[in-house]
Amino acid sequence: MPDLLDPTTLGDLLRVAAAPDFDRWKEQIRRTGGCADPIHLRGWTATRDTATGEILHRYSTDTEPGGRLRIACGNRRASRCPSCAWLYAGDTYHLIRAGLVGDDTKDIPAAVRDHPRVFVTLTAPSFGPVHNQPATGRCRCGTRHRDDDPALGTPLDPYTYDYGAAVMFNNHAGELWARFTRRLRREIALRAGLTQREFRWFLRVSFGKVAEFQRRGAVHFHAVIRLDGPEGPDGDPPRWATLDLLTDATRAAVTHPYTTVKVPPSDDDYGYLGWTLRWGTQLDIRPIQAFGTGHEITEQAVASYVAKYATKAAETTGILDRRIGELAELDRHPALPEHTRRLIRACWDLDQAYPDRRLWAWAHMLGFRGHFSTKSRQYSTTLGALRRIRADYRAAQQRHALGLPDDGPDTTLVLADWQYAGHGHTPGESALAAGIADAIRLNRETAREASYDPRPPEGAAP
Repeated sequence: MPDLLDPTTLGDLLRVAAAPDFDRWKEQIRRTGGCADPIHLRGWTATRDTATGEILHRYSTDTEPGGRLRIACGNRRASRCPSCAWLYAGDTYHLIRAGLVGDDTKDIPAAVRDHPRVFVTLTAPSFGPVHNQPATGRCRCGTRHRDDDPALGTPLDPYTYDYGAAVMFNNHAGELWARFTRRLRREIALRAGLTQREFRWFLRVSFGKVAEFQRRGAVHFHAVIRLDGPEGPDGDPPRWATLDLLTDATRAAVTHPYTTVKVPPSDDDYGYLGWTLRWGTQLDIRPIQAFGTGHEITEQAVASYVAKYATKAAETTGILDRRIGELAELDRHPALPEHTRRLIRACWDLDQAYPDRRLWAWAHMLGFRGHFSTKSRQYSTTLGALRRIRADYRAAQQRHALGLPDDGPDTTLVLADWQYAGHGHTPGESALAAGIADAIRLNRETAREASYDPRPPEGAAP
């Protein structure tokens, strides 16, 4: 909760806290995890015994604060709702980790740990020199930039920086990734002496990836790539499908001429000459090791890294986290960095020349229109499956607390009617919800620290 509240917010906070149903309101917000923008529902539900027709339990929002039930918004963006983003990041962690170490509850065998696996970072090309922190320590401008220097990632010369290519690269990054994965399969097949049709009889390429924005406003991808047998994670890849083969094929697929996207010249008054978009030369490919092997790139480290960026968008560039209506709307955001403004302006300028790319609709993402985290079908479980497991667990807890029998078509029938009734908080509710979210976060951190044992396992070398 902020240290100082404006009079309007403070007055509303006191109104909420003095309400007779304040305790129930707090309970609702705790159940959402301190959601910053909860969804409001009105309605009722009834649980009926299918054998006798007896109503075992009835619930209605008529008795709730404001006649509404508040549920979590589920937004993945940490800038919009830190509480729901934390849950989304946790789901992403388990999804990525399951594809690295296996998980019986998610039908992923532990044998995937023995499959060839690499952690790949694909970057954007250069659109012009930018302020950075090279290994020599001194930038081209002659300065040793601090880590928090706002100049990092901004062009040395904004007038020669190719802003059009930058937003076009972001806009086509998903297509570049698709071309890369197709070429990767071809490169592996070539090294094995197989045709594309034969390749599917021996091997399957699985992946999970996340997008991250660099400070210069260019998107790049971090990906886990794994080789499986033809049936997926349940089968072992052939012996010739080694880690070295995967590494070599990945590097060749990134640099192959096929892995490019050609943007044709425009036929409007601006007369853009078009671009040939490709990945940058900074390519990082690292084998993923098991936890406890002493290597930095471990299964847990990779899963944590991917989960961290699954909840972020372009906020690192100072960009807005909502769609922009008109270009003049930027005037209401004086703190927006000039480099970011130029990228947004490039989206505006190019939108008329390339209307099918919907650049202005995605200007708040600097042109990027893809999903931030994606995976191949058989990499591991799905986010939907993880949410269903959590929902079923909470439903079972609720039934147990109410003394209801196990849910099922042979025992109970649930009737319900729900209607959307709004979203969000009043100013005072928002301040209180932020305090609840902080308390929940502190409890989690305390529990995590309490469960950590710094002592080495019994029998380990000192």
